[in-house]
Amino acid sequence: MTSLLVDSHCHLDFPELAGNLDGLLSAMAEAGVGWALCAGVTLERFPALLELVRKAPNLYAAVGVHPDTESPAREPDVETLIALSSDPKIVAIGETGLDYYRLSGDLEWQRERFRTHIRAARACGKPLIIHTRSAAADTLRVLKEEGAEAVGGVFHCFTESVEVARAALDLGFYISFSGIVTFKKATELKEVAKFVPLERMLVETDSPYLAPVPHRGKVNQPAYVRFVAEEIARLRQIPLDAVAAATTENFFCLFSHAKQ
Repeated sequence: MTSLLVDSHCHLDFPELAGNLDGLLSAMAEAGVGWALCAGVTLERFPALLELVRKAPNLYAAVGVHPDTESPAREPDVETLIALSSDPKIVAIGETGLDYYRLSGDLEWQRERFRTHIRAARACGKPLIIHTRSAAADTLRVLKEEGAEAVGGVFHCFTESVEVARAALDLGFYISFSGIVTFKKATELKEVAKFVPLERMLVETDSPYLAPVPHRGKVNQPAYVRFVAEEIARLRQIPLDAVAAATTENFFCLFSHAKQ
């Protein structure tokens, strides 16, 4: 029997996808994608996200505030995140982390928000979904300072170097690859995809963004995670089913509150 894939990070509640849940689920089934995890980005959107994932048994969610949300209507605190994470559909805290790409100046507020998420994850015993962009050193530093290895998690949509991947793995985190790994010019990332042990790897779409080749430039969707897995199989010269079996097992090992 061919192993099913998991899209470990998507945003089905975003406007590009929210009105077509039945179509997205049908496409997932056709492509052999059995489950998807929808990451939270603001607390204001959380009720709608939770309502969406409750519509299908194979959808799960995480609760968090994205690091580049500079002035959210609701800033998260540890108690709120713990309370919201208690729903059985919520299997992780995030996405959270650091993003210095779009923002400048004193970003201590971003690091404090990150610490809040880590403390909530440790308190509720659920793993972290890490977003890091142009901030790898600080991301790793804060994770270490806050003892994040106690709960672990995943560096989603990984675009960093082999050295950063090694540091994340040493902390007990998984590495997730998106459609970027299929891009022709992503040569360094392709090397990372060959370096990361298969037993510590996840695949994702980050849809509606970053559609993989051959759909690059179009609206992404969870069904397209198959193209990510196919590229990793090609790079590692192993069968697609080996990638699917490993990444699915990894998903349910990391997100242990999700039901297979």
